[in-house]
Amino acid sequence: MAAVQQLLVSPSPAPASVPSQRINNDSSESSSMEVDSSTGNDPVMIDSGLMKGAPQTGDSRIVVIVYGQGQENVVSVFAEVLGKPVKLKLHFKDVDREDEGFVIGLPLGDAKQDVEERDQQLLVAINAHCLMAKSRTFFISTTFPDVHAALPNLDILTVGADAVEIRVDLLREPKGDGGFSDIPSLSYVGQQVMLLRQRTELPIIFTTRCTEENGKFPMDNPDLYYEYLYRAVQWGVEYIDVELWLPEQIRKKLYEKRGNSRIMSAFHDFSGTFKWPSQYAQEVFVKSKQYADIVKMIAIINDHNENFELEYFRSKIKAEYPDAPPLSAVNMGEIGQFSRTLNTVFSPITHPLLPIIAAPGQMSTAEINGALALLGQLPKKYFYGISSAAARNIAPRAPFYEKCFNELGLPHQFAVVERQHNNPAGIQAWCNQRDFGGAYLDPGLSYQTIMRHNPWFSTLQNGKGPILSEAAQGIGIIDTIVVKPATSGLNTTPPSQFEGALPPGGQPGLASNTSLVFDNASWRGILSTLTRDLAPSAYFGRTAVVLALTADDAAPVFFALKALKMSKIYTVGFRTPSTLARNAPPIEQFISMESLQRARSVADNRAPFVIISALGRGKSNIVGMLLRVFGEADPETSSNTKKVFLNLAEAASQQKNDPVVVAEQSGFTAYDAADVAAFTTVESLRLLVGQNVPYSFVRLASGRNLF
Repeated sequence: MAAVQQLLVSPSPAPASVPSQRINNDSSESSSMEVDSSTGNDPVMIDSGLMKGAPQTGDSRIVVIVYGQGQENVVSVFAEVLGKPVKLKLHFKDVDREDEGFVIGLPLGDAKQDVEERDQQLLVAINAHCLMAKSRTFFISTTFPDVHAALPNLDILTVGADAVEIRVDLLREPKGDGGFSDIPSLSYVGQQVMLLRQRTELPIIFTTRCTEENGKFPMDNPDLYYEYLYRAVQWGVEYIDVELWLPEQIRKKLYEKRGNSRIMSAFHDFSGTFKWPSQYAQEVFVKSKQYADIVKMIAIINDHNENFELEYFRSKIKAEYPDAPPLSAVNMGEIGQFSRTLNTVFSPITHPLLPIIAAPGQMSTAEINGALALLGQLPKKYFYGISSAAARNIAPRAPFYEKCFNELGLPHQFAVVERQHNNPAGIQAWCNQRDFGGAYLDPGLSYQTIMRHNPWFSTLQNGKGPILSEAAQGIGIIDTIVVKPATSGLNTTPPSQFEGALPPGGQPGLASNTSLVFDNASWRGILSTLTRDLAPSAYFGRTAVVLALTADDAAPVFFALKALKMSKIYTVGFRTPSTLARNAPPIEQFISMESLQRARSVADNRAPFVIISALGRGKSNIVGMLLRVFGEADPETSSNTKKVFLNLAEAASQQKNDPVVVAEQSGFTAYDAADVAAFTTVESLRLLVGQNVPYSFVRLASGRNLF
């Protein structure tokens, strides 16, 4: 279900020695209520059991779905998946043991009143109203007559975008006589949608813009809109743009049959007479929200002060309709560009490489970020790549960050600093500065090691220490340090106690009311690599072999394989500590030929399906031996779905014993450390600066074109 695939990133408590606090990355009103998990659109969070409070196998707690206005039907969706009947109630206090075996639905407004008093031993709460877990989101429109024309630059076009819009009304379907159809056929539109789907991991917005609202779709047949928009729902398109002028019967029918798609109610006024303070503007919003998951209102203005009138309207709507769908509202034209910097919900953006601008006054992501920086809304921060010499040689990530920052137009400064081998001390000096924005650690370090050698971290949050994400706690390895402004008046330790050597340009003392989140992005990089060409279901119930010198090297791999719901892991080269085994499928160490035979003789004749190696060049012969043993007897006649090999170590310079070469010769689909580094960069950028950068752009930035 697209609507319930992402769980809110709610970190678990840190180990007892360093207490932690829960965080909520969603700034929207609907998600200000802290619950046990929440939904959104994270494409890589597959296993809801990874998150604290989410239903586990054998979890007998009552599932409570918190839904927004007009979202009662989503409760039935959850119930159908879980195979349970539905009950609708008002408050958490109304849920008791008599409701065991049911899925309970609570309206968001009433549930807020007693969410803190809920019995977490009895029930698990899921917030189904959360649409976006980001404080600011953008979408870009492909204004090409044929999506093929966008593909060569799609990785650059979508840098910073959270969704991509396909303008169906701008598509031009060729006819046999050399002309073009007035309206593209459904089959042609379907081909265009699928083509876009294959080349971007971003959600798609399906738009049929009418002639009166700066589009080309005719308005004489509203039923035609329903035919195309409902087909988009059937195709699984994430967002459906439904114009407000359409008859209520059509808008209502689309809303009721939207399935896992989300409806964006769209209103555009090009007259130049629309006024945000008017009663009409509020009536438009009320009419829009009736059948919408997101309300979009856009108008032409004539005076700069009307931008401030829009901001007053935005705050008024939020106050008077706290449970209404999110509002995306901007003014068009050069005069209205100021409003585009203040809108935080699905701001439409453009790019210099697009053939036309979808609406007058649209700005690129870089232009919006630049404007925010000038207005003081995006202050300059210092980001660091804290790396070792060996890691920088294997897959240097610094060029990725520098080029991504430049493409996004961010004002931040990025620098790579090298820590001494086996000396984790000194990390605190880079983090304990007023303008610290975040850092990645390459390679990552264990939580205990960081805390033992950097005592300043223990002083954060009045002695409570840093916050641990669920992944960081489960893996035990920290590779990303995220800055999170706190909502309460907590103070940091005076910087004079732990200043250390300050970076160039840095000022001592992490800002007050700020906390640090320890996270792990590597497991998501591994997961994204494994699912780049295969669906997650391809791994379900299969077995894997993991080769590594230490358990720390294998920890993020285990977490990723657990997310893929693999049935068993065989290990080579290390012993798995009990703390790590708790966050992984059943584990067996290869200790004899019998172990090897068991790995091959299970019910799955393609076992093991995955081999992942973190062994270096000196051990490549061992990796090659296992690849040959478990490879396809005849790769030419094997199944269409090949086994998978992932090499996390440095390649052997394309020699004959290079594990990647051996894997491909043995019938495996092979990926290397550079693939994982690129995906990890994508994930860490999302964590550190809250911006999306396509994997393919990161690979291009590294000098390797994928296509």
